[in-house]
Amino acid sequence: MAAPEKRFLYLRNARRISQAVFLLLFVYLLLQTNIDALDRVDSLPRISAPVDLFLELDPLVAISTALSTHTLYRNLILAVIVVVGTLFLGRFFCGWVCPMGTINHVLASLKSARMKGRRRMEQNSWKPYQRWKYGILAAMLGAALFGSTQVGLLDPIALLTRSLGLVVFPGYNTLTHDIHAWSLHSNLGYFDFLLTPISWLTHAVLIRAKTVVFDQTFLILLIFGGILVANRFITRFWCRGLCPLGALLGVMAKTSILGLEKRSSLCTDCNLCALHCQGGDNPKPGDTWHQTECHLCMNCVASCREAGIAFRFFPETQETTQAVNLTRRAVLGSAGAGLLAIPVLRAATNPDRPGDPSLVRPPGSLHEREFLSRCIRCGECMNVCPNNALHPTLLQAGSEGIWSPMLMPRIGYCEPTCVLCSQVCPTGAIDEITEQEKAWVPQAGQEHTAGPPIRIGTAFYDTGRCLPYAMGKECIVCEEWCPTTPKSIYFEETEVQTRDGEYLYLKRPRVDPELCVGCGACTYACPIKGSPAIYVTAVGETRNPRNRILLKEKDRMTS
Repeated sequence: MAAPEKRFLYLRNARRISQAVFLLLFVYLLLQTNIDALDRVDSLPRISAPVDLFLELDPLVAISTALSTHTLYRNLILAVIVVVGTLFLGRFFCGWVCPMGTINHVLASLKSARMKGRRRMEQNSWKPYQRWKYGILAAMLGAALFGSTQVGLLDPIALLTRSLGLVVFPGYNTLTHDIHAWSLHSNLGYFDFLLTPISWLTHAVLIRAKTVVFDQTFLILLIFGGILVANRFITRFWCRGLCPLGALLGVMAKTSILGLEKRSSLCTDCNLCALHCQGGDNPKPGDTWHQTECHLCMNCVASCREAGIAFRFFPETQETTQAVNLTRRAVLGSAGAGLLAIPVLRAATNPDRPGDPSLVRPPGSLHEREFLSRCIRCGECMNVCPNNALHPTLLQAGSEGIWSPMLMPRIGYCEPTCVLCSQVCPTGAIDEITEQEKAWVPQAGQEHTAGPPIRIGTAFYDTGRCLPYAMGKECIVCEEWCPTTPKSIYFEETEVQTRDGEYLYLKRPRVDPELCVGCGACTYACPIKGSPAIYVTAVGETRNPRNRILLKEKDRMTS
């Protein structure tokens, strides 16, 4: 029996190296969005690494946002590189670059190694469920046509960014903190010599210097874990059956000039190509090869010992199909479902009207309708927030806005000089702003812009819980934490009577809505346990002129 062609063995090894390099690069860039890894200039954190590289290379993100906004965000032009490469080479991104594909590939390989013979070969043949992803793609593009970007829910780059940044890395961070703290306080005698270096190593590579938590992440973990576990039952089930980016690239790959050429006369029916196929595309001679499903993993040609198959430019295509095996009715039905889903979702929450008052968006966010047409729920803005103030929504923004960012000031407040969330947003849902444009704290030696500061909300007091109002006790914490200049929280002195009949003067805090920017520092610092005595709502936000509490003089005259 002959040996496989060396060039295909080299290509398979090159693919493995490429997968490892791009996965490590993806993790490295994601870690660069952590506040402890950022450069610091004049004490302000700065991002110098291209942390959005993979999202900007993602053609599904580029196309969906172009459909929803009728514009192409400037950084997403990089997606043209992947599009052009796919038109000529096929789905190389899935097999050589995609970090989500690499993780599934590794897990599927571990499972396939234990599966032998006919069962493994049968599982790696093309199945009808592989058409599902094209229906998912059509539905998401249909929603984008209606002005709502939902691709981030299942786009592999956005999904992996969200899952690692909001679930896996924080979990690792908490674990290593606990291990380090336990090692410092434990006394295990002879085991200390082993435990101490392990503790030091884990603590030395902490994701963040302090532990962070994110709200509403159980569902994110459940979906991500389900995708990984699915490889235990079906090889690369996510890539074959559900991935909308893979479906888009599959459609583009129909025109690729690189393809699999089959030589049935040389085939000895050893079935090694089918045993090692990752895409479920039927590489064996005599079967119809599904060009749109091939990941270019090179496993089939590297396994063939008789040169019965080989990748060629402009190959013979007698045993090849470029069809995606989805009927026109199914495509139109899926796209129509996506179109109709958005009005249904907006029946409960209309993005043109003020919604849940607790939905406070990051500074620089666009108007809610435009925001939902761009936000892909990647979670980078939440991961980069230095105070752990941004968290994924569940239903606060309606079903349409699930996992989009919102401020939770009880957990963390918006840092007055920080604009990192606007710098990492890959689609412009959060418009890039500067500290001067944000204008929350005067910068030494710098002038503010002519316009007013960016406001994300307004603070209100719950006088039934505020100590000076409800119990006649002195408390000035909220005023001390207020960062605006002049402070938006001020005091009024009032005379109160104690239960003993004595009179005393007490400072009661008030909010000046003209100065409050909604940063949430007062809510974060409020000493009242449970629900705070001061809370922030979105009213007064700059991004929505209709969501106001104060009317200007000309508005009063016309109202």
